[in-house]
Amino acid sequence: DKPHQPQQSCGTMWKYSSSLLLLVISTSKLSQAFLAPVAASSPLSASKLQAGAKDTPETLPDFETAQDYLTYMESVSKLPKGFATGTADGTFVSVEAPSLGDLKIRGTVIHVTSGPTDSWAACYTSNKFPGSPVKVGRSRLAAGGPIQAIVINNKVSNVCSGGDGEADAELVCSAVAKGLGLPSADYVIPSSTGVIGWRLPAKELANDIVPLALKNMQSDSVLNAARAIMTTDRFPKVRSITLSNGARLVGIAKGAGMIEPNMATMLSYLMTDAVVSKADLQRILSKVVDESFNCLSIDGDESTSDSVVAVASNQVKEAVDLQEFEDAMLFVGKGLAADIVRNGEGTSHVMRVQIEKFPGTKREARFLGRHIVNSPLFKCAVAGNDPNTGRLAGAIGSFMGKYMPDTDLSTMSLTLGGRLIFSNGKFVLEGDAVEKALSQHMKDAEYGDSTVFPPHQRFVEIGVDFGSAGGDLSLTILGSDLTQEYVVVNADYRS
Repeated sequence: DKPHQPQQSCGTMWKYSSSLLLLVISTSKLSQAFLAPVAASSPLSASKLQAGAKDTPETLPDFETAQDYLTYMESVSKLPKGFATGTADGTFVSVEAPSLGDLKIRGTVIHVTSGPTDSWAACYTSNKFPGSPVKVGRSRLAAGGPIQAIVINNKVSNVCSGGDGEADAELVCSAVAKGLGLPSADYVIPSSTGVIGWRLPAKELANDIVPLALKNMQSDSVLNAARAIMTTDRFPKVRSITLSNGARLVGIAKGAGMIEPNMATMLSYLMTDAVVSKADLQRILSKVVDESFNCLSIDGDESTSDSVVAVASNQVKEAVDLQEFEDAMLFVGKGLAADIVRNGEGTSHVMRVQIEKFPGTKREARFLGRHIVNSPLFKCAVAGNDPNTGRLAGAIGSFMGKYMPDTDLSTMSLTLGGRLIFSNGKFVLEGDAVEKALSQHMKDAEYGDSTVFPPHQRFVEIGVDFGSAGGDLSLTILGSDLTQEYVVVNADYRS
């Protein structure tokens, strides 16, 4: 595993996984001193952004039922001006596995109703076996032309299939272009997620599903699209914010497993009605992806399909403050990244690792965080509410020994739940009271490995401080535990 090297199209992305890590800002029960560095990097605290009644806050409220969550999501999912979304269901029979019979597949179309826009940007996976839709998207990005629609399907990722995957993707794009009266398929960006290696049921999508999705277009809420792009996701993910000039930024994402950004099987779409140039949008998106989606991991597997696309309809003509817009996109990106972790396959705890005074580069700090949250032994301990702190220290020592063997760790300290557990080369763990307190911290952050909504936003809080012998870099990484449910989901994924 090598540190991320940015590419022109945002380079890296992630995959389905059971240990998801990500860079995110939130609040939870721990000492004020431990919270300080996290809150300081909050996009809201650093700008004039103010989440209103129709926007999502940094930390979502608690929910009692799945319906409570969906009702809330509907209230914050208003589409920006100049956008519409439509979805439709269908069936197909896999050429590779016909014995499975009729399988469900869903198509989603995002339409820029205000007309073609040059203001769009994208970041794609760095996996060396990218999906055909990724190849087509990169080609569109390199050509620099306008777009007016995005088409997404779940169930089949259209990666390394036996047929002509790019031709299949173009066939679906052509169906969208024809249905919307666009000049050509070049105005449509394709995205696919699902089983790798299967041929895309392009004819079913083009002839049956896309036309129905276009009939179902609406311009009120993005929630229908957020729900339609899900695969093994447990709940839809929407984040939104309104800028001071009245422009709106709304983002949706899917991803629950095979997630280790650079990015992860993760698809995300960001829509705004602000006036933003193509160059500014690409610059900002690349930075935001690096600081949000590229800082998470569920299971350490990088997807072949990861894509993040941002589109501006340019309908709110009042000038936008570009720094405020960047803060807004980072706010939405971090929120979606956190939602992806919490929604991970079989996830019952989300770990938040705060690295302080790191004596290396940002990418090295990111890889240390991933090493911690991707440690199978530590992930399993978290799943069982077992404060086996030796596994945490072991994961850190393993990374530092392999990749930074000359680093001075003499002043490193570790905390769990805000409580000091390691200092000056020794553990600080004496008595049953400490053991019970640490286990209770984990239990308080637990929410079940199969719940279909996020009941709360709490974390298992882990602090890694390199102390006076360290440097001055801080980074936050999120990851998930590893449960039996994750194995169950992935043992029967294709059916």
